[in-house]
Amino acid sequence: MITLSDPAVSSPPVDPAPAQATDGLQLRSLTKVLGGRRIIDSLDLTVERGELVSLLGPSGCGKTTTLRMIAGFLTPDDGDILMAGRDVTRLGPDRRPSAMVFQNYALWPHMTVMKNVAYPLRVRRRPRAEVAQRVEVVLELVNLLHHKDSRPPRISGGEQQRVALARALVQEPEVLLLDEPLSNLDAQLRVKVREEIRELQQRLGITTVIVTHDQEEAMSISDRVAVMNAGRIEQFSTPVELYRHPETEFVGTFIGTLNRVEGAFDGERVVAGDGVVGVRPEDVVYSAQPRAGAVPAVVERVVPHGHFHEVRVRRDDVTLSAFVSGSAPAVGEAGFATIDAALIYRDGRLVRRVERAVR
Repeated sequence: MITLSDPAVSSPPVDPAPAQATDGLQLRSLTKVLGGRRIIDSLDLTVERGELVSLLGPSGCGKTTTLRMIAGFLTPDDGDILMAGRDVTRLGPDRRPSAMVFQNYALWPHMTVMKNVAYPLRVRRRPRAEVAQRVEVVLELVNLLHHKDSRPPRISGGEQQRVALARALVQEPEVLLLDEPLSNLDAQLRVKVREEIRELQQRLGITTVIVTHDQEEAMSISDRVAVMNAGRIEQFSTPVELYRHPETEFVGTFIGTLNRVEGAFDGERVVAGDGVVGVRPEDVVYSAQPRAGAVPAVVERVVPHGHFHEVRVRRDDVTLSAFVSGSAPAVGEAGFATIDAALIYRDGRLVRRVERAVR
């Protein structure tokens, strides 16, 4: 837990949990039914103390519902929620050692920045001197002390986001929860603010769960990412592991770009088979000159991406995307393409990763 003042003023105690519980956050067989539909289906997740984990997935996959149950705004129909080794499943939001940053920031427009940040402490009737001290410390932490007397409509979107973050941190939570915190910012500002959030999270060592549908955002700031689909976690791994070894077709196609071809891969060619071959564009190598294992290919399309080009090439009667740096080939050009690595799936599950022995 972060400490902004005397530890005696931290969150109220809750019931102890079994000794094997993690010091971070633990979800056990979490289930939720809404409108007669099972939104969350026996979900298990362990977030270690001080870890930043993203819940990533498409709209409707259940990530926000999961976060709202963690926060205490929804009660699970089954399962347990443990925070800092204590069972909080049946406790309301105000009795949990957690704080949440909402998607729309939920700031009071008529209140100053200082009063917005102080609000949760005043609701708990903390002493005035303590409130002032804790608010000043947290505003300095997020570099907003100079705006303490400003009102939210008078500051930028990025600064409003930091006010919402400060209001959560001033509560000294064991677990910090963020619901799509960057969705209201433009692309350039999103990058800046997400880096600020990550730097602050690491400096404080606070256990953090962030919900996002933006894979770049999740992959760039997370220690681990839980990819969700239809109320379940398809894979929970580090960003590097998710990209290189996606355990399901869903994860492979959702994370990054994947050429998906029906069949099998014999080390050089895609051949008839009962599985699915997934190939990352960077593992498709196009060149004007042949190399070991090269197969004739024709350029069908070139899409510029600034420092590289996405080139659509056709080989083996299959069209694949390849990433090409430097000069782009011309549409219609005849060259050669090799597949240096492929992911083999059967029944939607990863069977193995195949790499060419000679490159």
